[in-house]
This record gives sequence, C-alpha cells and structure tokens, in this order.
Amino acid sequence: MAHKQVSEFIPLQMAVLTVSDTRTEDNDTSGHLLVDHLKSAGHHLADKAIVKDDIYKIREVLSRWIASDTVQAVLITGGTGFSGRDSTPEAVLPLFDKEVDGYGELFRQLSYEQIGTSTIQSRTVAGFANGSIIFVMPGSNNACKTAWQGIIKEQLDSTHRPCNFVEHLKVVTA
Repeated sequence: MAHKQVSEFIPLQMAVLTVSDTRTEDNDTSGHLLVDHLKSAGHHLADKAIVKDDIYKIREVLSRWIASDTVQAVLITGGTGFSGRDSTPEAVLPLFDKEVDGYGELFRQLSYEQIGTSTIQSRTVAGFANGSIIFVMPGSNNACKTAWQGIIKEQLDSTHRPCNFVEHLKVVTA
C-alpha cells in the first residue's frame, strides 16, 4: 500500500476532553498539558471541555466534536482505570468506526518502562469516528506526556514517515 507523501506540516484542529469528577479549569493539569503540547507542535485548539465521569456526558461532548466539520482529532484524558466511576473506554468504543488496536499496546509498552506492571491498569484506546481520530489516555500528567511524546505527536504529524494518520482525517476548510 502506497502512502501519500506530504513534505510540509499540516496543522490540525484538535479538541481536548478531560474526564473527571473533581477537575476544574483551574486544576486541570493534564488537560492543560495536552493543550500546551498540541500548540507547541503547531496544531490548533478547536475546543476544550471537562466532563464528569459519566458515559453519557462523555458521549455528548465527543459526539458533538465527531459530528463537527472542524475537529480532526480529540485527546481525552481520564476515566481509564478500574474504579467504579472510570467509564471512558465504555463511552468511546461504541462511537468508533475503526479501532487503532496498536495504540493501547504501544502505550502500555512505553508505560511499562516507567511504572512496571501497573501499566496493565491503563485502559487506553484509540480509534476513528467520522473522519476524526480519538486518543484516550489516563489522567496523570506523566501518562499524557508518555502518550503524546511516544505516540500521538508523530502520528499527527503529516511529515512523519513511513506513515501517519493525517491523510485519513476529515479535511477542514477555512
């Protein structure tokens, strides 16, 4: 399969969703970290939200972004553990048209180097929905940094070789 060769960086329109029962805009460190990373990489923040860890609240915001003509990628932080309230994977998986199976596997491999076997409690998932890519990661700053630097940044860079996800995303016109 031939991959489209793009020699210049294409900035994406990205949204950040923090899933938490306790975070506010003032103390949403992982959400702010992801915003800083995406902007530093040359992308644009299309929207940012914080929602309670509730399947339907998560789906409400995510569905709006997926249906939007202006959001190409969504970064979700939080709600990936095993506590009674952790429901992010359950909320997003039914919305995927296609899953990116290797994302969770690679995240846990990278995370294992830092936190050992505790990484098996990281229920990270990724997938495509209506031309947008969604990456889910744990709520800690370290986990967000690991996911962004070790996987997401390159896969959302149109110049990354041998392939990246940019060519599979919806096209946003001014």
